Amino acid sequence: MTSDTIAALSTPNGESAIAAIRLSGGMCLETAKSCFGKSEISPRFASHSSYVSKDGKILDDVVFTFFKAPNSYTGEDMLEICTHGNPYIVQTVLEDLFARGVRAATHGEFTRRAFENRKLDLSQAEAVALMIAARSEKSLEAARKQLGGELSKRVNSMCDTLIEALAYMEAYIDFSDEDLPKESFSKPKELLEKFVCDASRLVSTSRYGAVLRDGLNVSIIGEPNAGKSSLMNCILGRNRAIVSPSAGTTRDFIVERFSIGGYCVNLADTAGLRTSGDEIEKEGIRRALEVAKDSDLKLLVLDVSENFDGVFEIAKSFISPSNTIVVLNKIDKPRAQNAGIFKDFVSVEVSCLEDRGIENLKEKILEFITKNSITSSFDDILVSARHSGLVADSLENAKSAVEKIDSSAPSELVASDIRAALDSLGEIVGRGDREEVLSKIFSTFCIGK
Repeated sequence: MTSDTIAALSTPNGESAIAAIRLSGGMCLETAKSCFGKSEISPRFASHSSYVSKDGKILDDVVFTFFKAPNSYTGEDMLEICTHGNPYIVQTVLEDLFARGVRAATHGEFTRRAFENRKLDLSQAEAVALMIAARSEKSLEAARKQLGGELSKRVNSMCDTLIEALAYMEAYIDFSDEDLPKESFSKPKELLEKFVCDASRLVSTSRYGAVLRDGLNVSIIGEPNAGKSSLMNCILGRNRAIVSPSAGTTRDFIVERFSIGGYCVNLADTAGLRTSGDEIEKEGIRRALEVAKDSDLKLLVLDVSENFDGVFEIAKSFISPSNTIVVLNKIDKPRAQNAGIFKDFVSVEVSCLEDRGIENLKEKILEFITKNSITSSFDDILVSARHSGLVADSLENAKSAVEKIDSSAPSELVASDIRAALDSLGEIVGRGDREEVLSKIFSTFCIGK
């Protein structure tokens, strides 16, 4: 158990109805009795009381709850104090706690203590931060399953496969004087090949993590006055972008987030693509091209009453049928004669003026997400780059072990590869945890977690 007692505000800073201050450590019960003038405090029972400072002043009217170790989030004694959500009250209560010998918590220290006290493994601890940062229904679902131990179960099962294979190899090392036939290595090879299959499937899902965590990046591109800003407003359902009949109104890109089908989408409205002598507009076009090239999906907006050739010449280097939806806007106007430049692209007809075709466009965006970016099995998703890298390292070592068995390499070398694979995989759940790894992970948490 950690000896010192920590405290932090666990709700966001600023004015609110209620603010929650949490403490963890051996001084929690003693502190509660002193602050609230109680001789006995029942665990897991919310109590109403005045908070009395060390010098005898009433600081606030609060509700507090004491949690007795090990039945708490951190596995230690914990105390949660709910004050009125006035930042000044919160600050005075925290200062009083510090004056009593409690210290300020560092980033992620509550969750780190939960990990160190075996209330959570490392992947579950990381999922706490993912739960807080989730921006959509799907990312929240993935984080919730990771917190519930789905990734841990898969990783631990894969570790067990490696351990079994290693046990065979260690036995062969112990009985190296025996002339073991080559077929004796069939069982560890079988186990390693199973592991390679499982790890390959798992690491292939790593690309889904970024979309779940950060959202799909979608850029709206096209010539000036094609209706890009109007399209953004229609998709969002509110007037976010400035709309004007004057070409070149949008000089820089703006980004707004919206949810579609439970997924998060970062929608960027960009400057119109054309040849311009205006320095400010040229910079806007340069930025528009940067955003478009880096985005997962492009919405190429075309004015059906105008010719398409100009925008195609500018955009052809970074658009393709696999990453672009052509939005044929202004279908309320007479159509110009256009060759079938974009006949191979998915296209949607809309009228931003009359708000027609927008729902169909959203359906096409959702189809793109589900087809190209998201798997339906959230149990397998690696929602962090750290996980992806560790599984990839483990996979390479396991493949190396199989190759060594096939080439009749010494058992010691095969065993060494298996141990390396096991070490990498074990870091996901915190087996053989290293101090610098833990410090880096928990430093990304908010103070109250």
